[in-house]
Amino acid sequence: MIDFAARRRMMVDTQVRPSDVTKFPIIDAMLRVPREHFVPDDLVEAAYVGENLTLAPGRVMLDPRTLSKMLDALFLTGDDLVLDIATGSGYSSALLARMAQGVVAVEEDEGLISMAETALARTDAEAVVLHKGPLAEGAAAHAPYDAMLLQGGIGRFPDALVGQLREGGRVVALFMEGALGVVRQGRRQGNSIVWRDIFNAAAPVLPGFERATEFTL
Repeated sequence: MIDFAARRRMMVDTQVRPSDVTKFPIIDAMLRVPREHFVPDDLVEAAYVGENLTLAPGRVMLDPRTLSKMLDALFLTGDDLVLDIATGSGYSSALLARMAQGVVAVEEDEGLISMAETALARTDAEAVVLHKGPLAEGAAAHAPYDAMLLQGGIGRFPDALVGQLREGGRVVALFMEGALGVVRQGRRQGNSIVWRDIFNAAAPVLPGFERATEFTL
């Protein structure tokens, strides 16, 4: 029988802490949330490997290093309301629920919605509200948000999401440029987001977040 608790400890000790992620709420959440509950049955044994795991065509669960560093860059407090875009199977939302006051998790893929509902129920993530709808539209009904996290690559950050972030609020997203990408932390200032680069990573671009095609004559 697989000792998943031991694998969680190994994940934290070999993938998270060495990436300079040391905030107690993040470490505690990653030690307590059973990642194996949030992966497809055929990937259970690979739940703690240090790479993205495919959940559906074009959709992945981000590797522990990338996700932990993104969480670190959000600077969450226990009073924050967080928008988790493209929650997938719900793992990121289950982690966020242990660090923030509330989480609105957005998902549009019916198969992933079903997976997330089951997994979140198994982990008693009562602070998570699962919102079903287009990823790029967010969840305006619950705005404004103190922080936003995007679980996948993006080519652009939609204007609709800017308006859902509180003034001074934080957002962390992975901007893809070809096969490589850079994770950026942003803060809302007026009607725009001011970004700064943090570290490199890669993931498929989420539906609705593709970079607009430019035509030239």
